[in-house]
Amino acid sequence: MGRFTTWVERWRGGLSLPGLLLGTLLFSLSLTPSLLPRSFVLQGILSGCAFAVGYGIGAFLDWLWSYMGLKLPDNALVRRMKWAAAVLCMLVAVVFLFRAAAWQNSIRQVMGMGLIETARPLRVALVAIVPAGILIILGKLLAYAVRRISHQLTKIVPPRVAFVASVVAVTVLTGFLVNGVVLRNALYAADRFYAQLDAIAGPSGATPADPLSSGSAGSLVNWDTIGRDGRVYVETGPTQEQIEAVIGREAMDPLRTYVGVRSAGSVEERAQLALAEMKRVGAFDRSILVLVMPVGTGWVDPAGIDTLEYLYAGDVASVAVQYSYLTSWLSLVIEPEYGTDTARALFETVYEYWTALPRDSRPRLYLHGLSLGALGSQASIQLYDILADPFQGALWVGPPFESETWKWATARRQAGTPQWLPRFGNGSSIRFTNQSNALDIPGATWGPVRIVFLQYASDPITFFEASSFYRAPEWMTGERGPDVSPDLVWQPVVTFLQLGLDMALAVTSPVGYGHVYAPRDYIDAWVAVTDPPGWDTQSIEALKAALAE
Repeated sequence: MGRFTTWVERWRGGLSLPGLLLGTLLFSLSLTPSLLPRSFVLQGILSGCAFAVGYGIGAFLDWLWSYMGLKLPDNALVRRMKWAAAVLCMLVAVVFLFRAAAWQNSIRQVMGMGLIETARPLRVALVAIVPAGILIILGKLLAYAVRRISHQLTKIVPPRVAFVASVVAVTVLTGFLVNGVVLRNALYAADRFYAQLDAIAGPSGATPADPLSSGSAGSLVNWDTIGRDGRVYVETGPTQEQIEAVIGREAMDPLRTYVGVRSAGSVEERAQLALAEMKRVGAFDRSILVLVMPVGTGWVDPAGIDTLEYLYAGDVASVAVQYSYLTSWLSLVIEPEYGTDTARALFETVYEYWTALPRDSRPRLYLHGLSLGALGSQASIQLYDILADPFQGALWVGPPFESETWKWATARRQAGTPQWLPRFGNGSSIRFTNQSNALDIPGATWGPVRIVFLQYASDPITFFEASSFYRAPEWMTGERGPDVSPDLVWQPVVTFLQLGLDMALAVTSPVGYGHVYAPRDYIDAWVAVTDPPGWDTQSIEALKAALAE
């Protein structure tokens, strides 16, 4: 017990005052609003991590100051200044804790959510202790390892060489353990978990009775290989009767084709299977054909495809091919190329067949994707290969920040238009929109290919930037999006951590905010992309109201 007490005292005495001060400051700043509202538990985790990062930076600067042989005089004035800084940081933390509720309400208010009376400041502080303590202890263990290795190496090499070598050794070993052992095993466990989850039956475990459904007795796709999200996509679309009841005119049953990861052995085989299934059900006899890229788990947003099927009275065929079991944010970080490879294989396979059909009788061809599906769908096109016979358009929703086409068009937007709602060129090929339906641009005329990016300013999947660690994103300067808190301000390090957490929480927002896209906004986007016949403003608004219910 005495040895443990001695160790604790030594550890406590080794705490860095600059680290504690900077950690407290970042803890306080982490309580300010970001894009999405947070519960007190998540706020505590975020604030604890912010404290640990701040402590690490402060401790490093403290060490660097000493390493360079610099010292502050040890007199009463300096000691008073240290105490004053400590008291000031604590006061800032207390004030910010009790301001947290107002800051969270500034987000909730723009999203139409109920306001909270308190952000539970004491609970936030208590929760924050756990991640802060864990991360600081891990940091101290790494520093201890560097010192021990350096001490041993000084017996055979000069001290500075020994120090550099020990830092490199600990860094390499830590990277190997984290990436090669911890991360790999965690991803393996996640993959197995999501693979098993994918195999669970969706709304119904029985094979579809409709012979035109993927997975039915007559289908080329085995029902057991489609997976949970694929079954939801196949089984839950609107029927002919439901469409007729809403739009008040004749309709037909939409066609939905789905191929799972387990349905064929390779990306190319899955694309060929999708084409064969489409030909079997008569997908190329419909007016509209949509190549849908799902999100990481294989899920297709019902609002994205249902709305188009209502607009065209069911005269729509769509196809989706699964490429992963992992959730989108994991797939985006770990295996983004999987979605790209699948999207490219599907597009090339279907496009080759589609271009061989007579132009006056084939369906109009569109691309669609949400989130990671939007990223893959954008990457599926080889521009110069389709110029002679282009597809008709694309609707890409909530494009991830890594999306090349989105980044390219956004960076070349018209001067004076914000990053969260840019205007590109003359508006003939690419347009951006959000909750306000900004697709009708005065004087602009659509060309042969119509591409729409539907994005919300509060969507962290779209507007996360790694560079926010050290500089303010462009979308945070000037006019803010209508669904972004007016109290949101950029802060080095902290904003990066906030947006990182927001990405993990992206689908927890109310419908119409964050990464949860509303049917009404899909309708506006599909109308602009496809120009469906037989609809006027009044009937469009009636459809929005019906689907909102």
